[in-house]
Amino acid sequence: MEYPNPESQSATLAARARHVLPDGNSRTTIALKPYPIYIESAAGAEVIDVDGNHYIDFNNNYTSLLHGHCFEPVTRAVESQLTKATACSFTTVAEIELAELLCDRVESFEKIRFCNSGSEAVMNMLKAARAFTGRPKVAKIEGLYHGSYDFAEVSLKNRPEDRKGLVPRSTPYSFGTPDSVLHEVIPLPFNEAEVTEAIVEQHADSLACIMIDLMPQTLSMSSPSAEYLSTLARLANQYNILLAFDEVISFRLGYSGGQGMFGLKPDITSLGKIIGGGFPVGAIAGRADIMSVFEPGADGIARLPHGGTFNGNPITMAAGKAAMSAMDVEKFNQLNALGDQLREETASTLADLNMPGQVIGKGSLFAVRFHDRPMDNFADILVRDDERVFMEHLRNYLIGNGIWIGSNMAGCLSTATTEDHIDKFCKTLSAGIEACKESFPAN
Repeated sequence: MEYPNPESQSATLAARARHVLPDGNSRTTIALKPYPIYIESAAGAEVIDVDGNHYIDFNNNYTSLLHGHCFEPVTRAVESQLTKATACSFTTVAEIELAELLCDRVESFEKIRFCNSGSEAVMNMLKAARAFTGRPKVAKIEGLYHGSYDFAEVSLKNRPEDRKGLVPRSTPYSFGTPDSVLHEVIPLPFNEAEVTEAIVEQHADSLACIMIDLMPQTLSMSSPSAEYLSTLARLANQYNILLAFDEVISFRLGYSGGQGMFGLKPDITSLGKIIGGGFPVGAIAGRADIMSVFEPGADGIARLPHGGTFNGNPITMAAGKAAMSAMDVEKFNQLNALGDQLREETASTLADLNMPGQVIGKGSLFAVRFHDRPMDNFADILVRDDERVFMEHLRNYLIGNGIWIGSNMAGCLSTATTEDHIDKFCKTLSAGIEACKESFPAN
């Protein structure tokens, strides 16, 4: 196997795709240079591309596949639902069943509402916070990704210099973002409790919510400190600001999601990925009084009208129920123990090479970084340019040797992952670092 290989079928298909698709694809996150890999089939933890190359999947569609590919209980549930209805302008029992399952598992989920992606879930979570509080602004953490919504993207690509003193600036992610959006989003510095408190106090009267991801991929899977989370919760309570969790990724941390693992109870939560069993999904869940913004009032109009042709789609609901039903507390514990094993063995691999590096993450989530800096604040966590160049070379090596992982060297496990897969990952990582060591960053 070789990557890149200009003679491959994937390279040929990529050239064909560029005639009809911008950059040859519909997802920025899967773009790969000089060309993306086209798959033929997938099952469990393994993928086969159109050239017959085999890969162990440590990305699992960016954490959405809790059981890997083509999990039998999910395929059976989907096949059964296909003969009943695939999309309809009616409600279904499948929607109630998945809603009940999720609300039974998480204390803060009094009611839930489905949509079609994590981006939609975050968007509607922020809109619900505004509708409930009557306040226009939202606070988010500098550098955290929350999907494709103008207000959620602010300060996503900040650099350490994008600050006024200690205060992060509101910067656009996409060209054309209106200045009015930047004015309504207040970025907060990750894990800097004192500065965050001062910023929140300054804007408290106009803040609808404070949003945070408990396991942010864009910050190398570095969890917020207990002190920082405690500060956010206290400020939210003190100023009647909603505490909003983005659990699109972190919900895979345990039976009750990241909030269960961290022992926290937000006011409202956005969900996606694993709750759809591999099909497009999103959800907003929270306190009943907050979720009432979706309900029509006496005049027949909701404070937050919310339609969507595929909201609560029966295929997704059936798949989601099958995937989540297969994960009880013991299954999550087993998966998380496998995550501990991967992090320990990967850390040992890095130590054996006597090169700077560390492995971050919790549960079934991990990220590999090639420096010894503490992972506490934004400036230290941010991947530097020379580190990024090395990671790109290393990722290409891994791909060429049968390991599939995200572009930021962050990944996840599924219930289909085995100890043999982890062993192959560590051995290939070690060989890749040796092969690419000429571009290893000078720390």
